Amino acid sequence: MNGDGVWPSVQLLEQTAKHERLIVFVALAAVAVAGLLSTLRLGDMLMMPTDWVGGPIVYPLLLFVMWWTMMMAMMLPSAAPAILTYAALRRKFAERGAPVAPLAVFVSGYAMIWTGFSVAAVTFHLLLGQLGSMSMMMAITNGTIGGGLLIAAGLYQMSALKAACLRKCQTPLFFLAHNWQNGNGGAFRMGLSHGLYCLGCCWVLMGLLFYGGVMELRWIVGLAIYVAAEKLLPAGNKLSRLTGLLLVAWGVWTIYSFV
Repeated sequence: MNGDGVWPSVQLLEQTAKHERLIVFVALAAVAVAGLLSTLRLGDMLMMPTDWVGGPIVYPLLLFVMWWTMMMAMMLPSAAPAILTYAALRRKFAERGAPVAPLAVFVSGYAMIWTGFSVAAVTFHLLLGQLGSMSMMMAITNGTIGGGLLIAAGLYQMSALKAACLRKCQTPLFFLAHNWQNGNGGAFRMGLSHGLYCLGCCWVLMGLLFYGGVMELRWIVGLAIYVAAEKLLPAGNKLSRLTGLLLVAWGVWTIYSFV
């Protein structure tokens, strides 16, 4: 106990709480940078002949790791408002003696959803590779498929389901306050639930990686910035509808040009 009558451990907790937002932001930034670097490194390996990277068994595993690290790098930073909101609510409930789980449990539930998406993306990726419809930068080379993907993405951007999921992503305090569950299981389920809304909001945008190039860094960063803008800007709903119209027009032009 110090001269002010406060235990050092209590002081440490108070200081940690004050800097919690900075700590989380730094951690998410580190995850994003590490994820992008890992994605690019794995992508370089996967561009080499498949027999060099282990043939038909190891290649899909490396491809999954590449997609998973890319999803973590792109989606975790955009989930910062929900992660910070959970951390703040967790601290409040802990002060009341409620059984609360570490922040990592909530984040792991969120990450589990994008792990499942990564599996689906790898399956589609391998299918495109079998059809010979991908470039060295892992972009769709068939204009009809690419244009169809753009049109589908544009229509989804303007759908009611997209708007509903986006509203949940934009209001994490409302979502968590009305769906709060104590304990590790509760935190994991809340992470899963929020991840599902995030998936419903962004899965089609992540699918556009196949159009611009899974290994095209500018395309990856651009999509990540756009996803964050949709969630963080007050006019996110209008932005998604405008983007939807542009994507449909782009898709029609792509198919017309290819044919």
